[in-house]
Amino acid sequence: MSEPEIRHVCVHDVRFGARVTIVEPCNLYGCEIGDDCFIGPFTEIQKTARIAARTRVQSHTFICELVSIGEDCFIGHGVMFINDTFATGGPAGGRKELWRSTTIGNRVSIGSGATILPVTICDDVVIGAGAVVTKDIAVAGSYVGNPARLLARR
Repeated sequence: MSEPEIRHVCVHDVRFGARVTIVEPCNLYGCEIGDDCFIGPFTEIQKTARIAARTRVQSHTFICELVSIGEDCFIGHGVMFINDTFATGGPAGGRKELWRSTTIGNRVSIGSGATILPVTICDDVVIGAGAVVTKDIAVAGSYVGNPARLLARR
């Protein structure tokens, strides 16, 4: 029997703004975290991800490469961001050219357990808990369900 490769929890090569709070354990690497942000425990934020000022990311959240989150946002517990759409019928593997980006506007709240595929979400949107966002959202309002649909305009 061979020994496993053990990778430790780490915060590495992160560009931090002022007054950022991180609750360990977290994996943050090659990303950017703006002023006055909060990052909860058991969170992973991958390289090239950007979190703007005053955004709260709750526990057990996964923010993959190519995700940009605006100012004054709330990301609930266990939210999953996806950058691989399985465009070829299966995982992209190491083929990053198949990955797609996600852009979240300002003042967006995403409820616990939501899944966000590669989309653009405009400012002033609420995504309900457990929703699955599969298409761009261009109208401010509240969205729920799988796939997420407009419940009420703001």
